[in-house]
Amino acid sequence: MSSLIKIDEEIVTAAVASVSLLGIDSTYDVYMVKVNNVAPDVANRILYMRVTEGGTANTTANYDYAYKGLRADTSFANLSGTNSTIWQTNGGYGSSTGTGQTMNGVFYLFNFNNASEYSFFTNETANFTGTPALRAGQGGGVFTSTSSCDGLYFYFNVDNINSGVFTLYGLKK
Repeated sequence: MSSLIKIDEEIVTAAVASVSLLGIDSTYDVYMVKVNNVAPDVANRILYMRVTEGGTANTTANYDYAYKGLRADTSFANLSGTNSTIWQTNGGYGSSTGTGQTMNGVFYLFNFNNASEYSFFTNETANFTGTPALRAGQGGGVFTSTSSCDGLYFYFNVDNINSGVFTLYGLKK
């Protein structure tokens, strides 16, 4: 018996501006999002993420995040943002010039449906750049507003999502 219960899945096979995963409610205490082979139309893009409320992305400046950027081509880096309008999910693809880059990652979501607590996540991502080089990140973020969030909204900083699989799971209690 599996402890992961699939709630929503979006499979991107042609360019789209964004992807929303919806269905978070009080059924599960912890949710997990898995992203596989997510790629932009053009090189050097960063995948951003926002919470959704009532199915709509929240664009307020209530997003804080911090990551350790792990790179195969140079030293590690610290990435962070406070009072931002987005969560940055990775360190980007750097100076990639090709379009063969992809991102994979796992995000664990906590307190998303609890309107009396901040919503937060932890994550691990791995990016293959078009250079080629491997870049990864480990960290998390908090949405500093007490609201009931029902999902996540993903989009690239400048470009479309060209391909990828986005899946939302509930973790069985």
